Amino acid sequence: MTTEGEEAAFEAGIKLGALYHQWVGTPISKETADTVERAIERSVSLQPHVVETAVRLRRELMVPNRFGYTELRGEMFDVRIVTRVGNAVCHATLSLEDGYPMMQITEIGR
Repeated sequence: MTTEGEEAAFEAGIKLGALYHQWVGTPISKETADTVERAIERSVSLQPHVVETAVRLRRELMVPNRFGYTELRGEMFDVRIVTRVGNAVCHATLSLEDGYPMMQITEIGR
C-alpha cells in the first residue's frame, strides 16, 4: 500500500516526464515562447491531480537557425508543478542543474 505522499510524488514525476518528452523538439522562438509556455501549462493542468503548473523557457538559449527558430531543448525548461492526492501535496521541478535538465521532488507535505 502506498501513502498519499508517495502517490502525489509519483503523479508529479509522471507529469514532468511526459511534459519533457512531449515538448522537446517543438519549433520555438523568443517571439513564440510565451504562447508555448501557456500551452504547456494548460495541457499539463488538464491531467489528474495537478493543482498548479508554472512553465518558463530560457530565452537566452533560443538561438535562431537560418529559418528564424530553434528547437525546444531540455535545458530550456524551468518548470514547477504541484500535485495533490488526498491531503498530500507534492512540489516538483524540472530545471537546469550543472548543465543537465533535472527533475526532482522539492517538497512533500500536507
